[in-house]
Amino acid sequence: MKCNDHAVTEDLLRRRAEHNECEIFSLEEVSLHQQDIERIEHIERWCRDLKILYLQNNLIPRIENVGRLKKLEYLNLALNNIQVIENLEGCESLQKLDLTLNFVGRLSSVAALKENLHLGQLFLVGNPCAQFRGYREYVVATLPQLQCLDGTAVTRSERITANQGLEDLTRRILEQEDQYLRGNAPEKEEGAVERTGSQQTSGSPDSKEKQEDGTESDEERREKEFWHTPCSFTPESRLEAHRHLEKKRMAKEKGEQKKVKPPRTLITADGRVLNVNEPKLDFSLTEDDDSNRIVLDLAVYRHMDTSLMDVDVQPTYVRVSVKGKTFQMVLPAEVKPDSSSAQRSQTTGHLLLHMPRAEGEIKATKAAPRPSKDAARCRPSTLAPNPREAGVPERLEVDASRRLDIANIVACRRVAEGPLEATRQNPVAAAATPSDSFTDDPDVPPLV
Repeated sequence: MKCNDHAVTEDLLRRRAEHNECEIFSLEEVSLHQQDIERIEHIERWCRDLKILYLQNNLIPRIENVGRLKKLEYLNLALNNIQVIENLEGCESLQKLDLTLNFVGRLSSVAALKENLHLGQLFLVGNPCAQFRGYREYVVATLPQLQCLDGTAVTRSERITANQGLEDLTRRILEQEDQYLRGNAPEKEEGAVERTGSQQTSGSPDSKEKQEDGTESDEERREKEFWHTPCSFTPESRLEAHRHLEKKRMAKEKGEQKKVKPPRTLITADGRVLNVNEPKLDFSLTEDDDSNRIVLDLAVYRHMDTSLMDVDVQPTYVRVSVKGKTFQMVLPAEVKPDSSSAQRSQTTGHLLLHMPRAEGEIKATKAAPRPSKDAARCRPSTLAPNPREAGVPERLEVDASRRLDIANIVACRRVAEGPLEATRQNPVAAAATPSDSFTDDPDVPPLV
């Protein structure tokens, strides 16, 4: 997240102090790189115990407001717009200073580091002063406490040689410094005029006419002129390029917010399910007739976590969400979602879906009973096959003129006479005729 006001704020420090439970008063190390910071403010009041401070790749033009950081040991200001080394005398514990790829042209300002007695490493590579003749000898002679310059250790013999000709060396360095500063001022003005002229030309009516002719758009022409217009590499040009990129980024973000992407249609208004493959994955859909099921093999990424996938099986289609992108496929037959299963392949990592068909319930098959020998004898071979065996439906016809006697459907068989059989044949008559040994006792209640 970028800093909105281009300065160090308390909110920015707290967000960068997550490792210290967002406490800044006891913070010892903080990284504020690539935050578009243009001013160093408030750090020395809020973070007194700071030992390591990363401020590389910002837009800082001056070293300021860090002199009270008595415990600061490492300060990284690489890739900024610093032109003078200053305001570091109060950093008593400073051991390493990185000013790589800045715009330090006043090499004599390195003398401001004499008070930093513990400074052992200094990086000035990529600065204009590093091109001066006698640059290394001057820095080594000016800073006797220095042990390493631009990643190369300072030897004892090198220090002795540099101190012997320090007076003459200082005179040559000041001449080159003055020549650089006098020659750099016209370049700044010239670069600003050229860049301003290119911006004014880009908005002229000619650009609109070329756009109508179809040669190139107005925006493309302005972008091309901005980057191809010659200008010197100065803090101002670097800041202007950053402003241009930031403006372009904000315009792009604003345009993306206006263009709200409509949600993808998965099911039409009339209920028709569409086939969708947003993640663009390979797949195969097969029908296993032996097990009466449909198998979907979806070639998801081998090392993708299963928690990033979501499977939804419906009777007529299946939907799989892979990292927020939808894969949807219409099934050739209706399936049973409750009996479906999803698993990852141990060898390929593919997602395998097994979906049983809805009409494919497993049923036990019984062998057809063989006809008995008597039934085979009764049916002549010349007769037509039984309609039931042939699968032809039969129609039962009833003659309405004949009335069926339901009571006499089953005829009673004549049996040998006897008291038991007679009772079965005519129970009413048997009950009306008592036997010889029957005694009618009025005190006995009736059986019914």
